[in-house]
Amino acid sequence: MPDDHISGAGHTEFSDSKAARRSPYRRRRRRQKTYAALDLGTNNCRLLVARPKGDSFRVIDSYSKVVRLGAGLQATGRLSKESMDLAVEAIGVCARKMKSKSVTRWRCVATQACRAADNCDEFLSRVKEETGIGLEIISPRVEARLSVMGCVNLIDITKDVALVVDIGGGSTELSWVDVRTLRENGGLVKSHRPPISAWASLPVGVVTLSELIPERGDRSQWYEDMKAVVRQKIAERNSQTRFTNIFKSGKGHIIGTSGTITSLAGIHQRLPYYQRDKVDGSWMPMAEAVNICRTMSAMPYEERAQEPCIGEDRARLLVAGCAITDVLCEMWPSDKIRVADRGLREGILMGLMQRSQKLTPVAKESS
Repeated sequence: MPDDHISGAGHTEFSDSKAARRSPYRRRRRRQKTYAALDLGTNNCRLLVARPKGDSFRVIDSYSKVVRLGAGLQATGRLSKESMDLAVEAIGVCARKMKSKSVTRWRCVATQACRAADNCDEFLSRVKEETGIGLEIISPRVEARLSVMGCVNLIDITKDVALVVDIGGGSTELSWVDVRTLRENGGLVKSHRPPISAWASLPVGVVTLSELIPERGDRSQWYEDMKAVVRQKIAERNSQTRFTNIFKSGKGHIIGTSGTITSLAGIHQRLPYYQRDKVDGSWMPMAEAVNICRTMSAMPYEERAQEPCIGEDRARLLVAGCAITDVLCEMWPSDKIRVADRGLREGILMGLMQRSQKLTPVAKESS
């Protein structure tokens, strides 16, 4: 299946039988295209529905549900019935939202859990039969590219390299973006293809790492054991020296697109509850991010769950994300981390909306 495959177009599955009876005025309004991006990950099912607005888009509906599709997958190699039930239910909600918003083009993707599961075909058939949604399993390379496109306008083009980090439930995608090429192109991405010089997909995410190294009383050693696994996976991908000299010279920066990074940013800002408008696009000192990671690792689950920007669901998996973040900060140091509450779904929407455009604008300076 090609990288730019679109899982749906037109009104085939989301048609309205009353459309022909609407007034001409109503029909003209319906011609404005509505787009949807569904991302079924190892831990979450997420949906964005949006309409174009200038060079970007306006979100008109969204949905997020913890489904834990990859729970137990590492031990059994299969998706459990309970996890599949939760995922199908959530996808059904997404399908109804897409229909209610008269979505005209959509792309529905699945990532690491479906890539790894022996019974994935059975699950995909069930999703199609019960919800009408055809899920597209995308490769790690496509996942990384879409995540970069989703946050490309947050890149500081005064640097030379940006490391875009997407910590998922089952894997972590690393993409080193050549910012010098962006500068040469006037801050534009050609043909929806960001200049990714190198990338790596690590087969560890917050779910898989938490299951591989379960929480235990000796918290310091537990955290170090998780970090050791992350270093090992980076070495296995021969990525431990990629652009490290550029980062050590101060010419690189990290962009974090995951729930781990946004949670750390919320704690850093001491928010009384999670506020996307204050987190997305913000900068966080790397030293402070590492300090928060190590503080969280020393806390028992009950204390982590009391943090207003974490909560019970994320508290169980946060320390694994902290271990991954800690290692990446050690290996690719910079003064600050750019925080992105955006990524794969936004990249999908941009691709759907800008398919006919050759260039995508990038922010010309950091804020």
